[in-house]
Amino acid sequence: MLSKFLRAPAALAAIAFSTLASADYAVDILPPVTPVSREIYDLHFGILWVCVAIFFVVFGAMFWSIFKHRKSVGAKAAQFHENTTIEVIWTIVPFVILIGMAYPATKTVLDMKDASNADISVKVTAYQWKWEYDYQQDGVKFLSHLSTPRDQIEEYGKPGAKKNENYLLEVDQPMVVPVGKKVRLLITSNDVIHGWYVPQLGVNQYGIPGFIKDAWFTIEKAGTYRGQCSQICGKEHGYMPIVVDVKGEADYAKWVQETKAKMPPPPPPQVAAAAAPAAAAEDPNKKWTAEELKAKGEQVYAANCASCHQATGKGLAPAFPPLDGSKIATGAKGAHIAMVLNGKPGTAMAPFKHLSDSDVAAVVTYERTAWSNKADAVMPAEVKAARK
Repeated sequence: MLSKFLRAPAALAAIAFSTLASADYAVDILPPVTPVSREIYDLHFGILWVCVAIFFVVFGAMFWSIFKHRKSVGAKAAQFHENTTIEVIWTIVPFVILIGMAYPATKTVLDMKDASNADISVKVTAYQWKWEYDYQQDGVKFLSHLSTPRDQIEEYGKPGAKKNENYLLEVDQPMVVPVGKKVRLLITSNDVIHGWYVPQLGVNQYGIPGFIKDAWFTIEKAGTYRGQCSQICGKEHGYMPIVVDVKGEADYAKWVQETKAKMPPPPPPQVAAAAAPAAAAEDPNKKWTAEELKAKGEQVYAANCASCHQATGKGLAPAFPPLDGSKIATGAKGAHIAMVLNGKPGTAMAPFKHLSDSDVAAVVTYERTAWSNKADAVMPAEVKAARK
């Protein structure tokens, strides 16, 4: 009779055991590749095993006491009231355990904050929703955007396109650093609080408007390491990835040369003085045609504006109003330029003063020709005048 009642539990136990036996036990923290991330990794598992040991000691003593000193076997409860020895033991033992855990934790935190004697310094500025990297020694500066196509992300009423291998963790221009060199990050933000977070590097530092926070890493193994913004910074928070590409010293030097060659030449001193500090350098003598501006504006719009106002210009009301047929796109050019440069206080519209004069002119031209009946081309000189 007893075996009859045990059949169902035994079958369930067998199913559960077979499921566990076939489970993938490879899930773990990503392998560390810097001295600090290795300290964090070791600290995590060290404290985990201390907690496991405490669990077995405490619950083992509790269950043993319940079983051996139960009333049914005639056990009498012992009295420990005001027992000095017991009180000293349960005070000293936890104190020693806490000190044993606090020492490596404190050492790790101090190591995380020691950004002195760096080989390379990179200023990282966060924007909604992209990263700007400014290499202080090498003179390289660029913006890094999410490169996952929008048709893989947007699934309004229908399945999106097939996802890439690194879906939402891929960018058009990764941060590149040399292997084995100490890299200091100077992290800030242009609009709201962001978080520069790459788990394998052991770095998770806030970017706060008006402040510069520093962090550092020395990557010991060449490769590609990925992360994301760790702060809820707005609608596109999940679309703000970080990619760090680690190269050998010779390959890094080659990348610096190639990247600098692609950068536009610096403007003459008088032009640079008139431009906004955050505006990218560009050739002030280039003559733009309306078609060139529109083509460039479509790219600038896709990288900076489409995430809110949508590729169709229809927006996402009420937070992101449509541009198609709006008063901005069909109204005065000066008001349109000012809106792009300065944003709109009290709304999600952030200023885009960091864009170059040609980028602002191009995106305004694109918006005015795509979503109004006008064919208004805005030239970079008009944007430069609006900055003053």
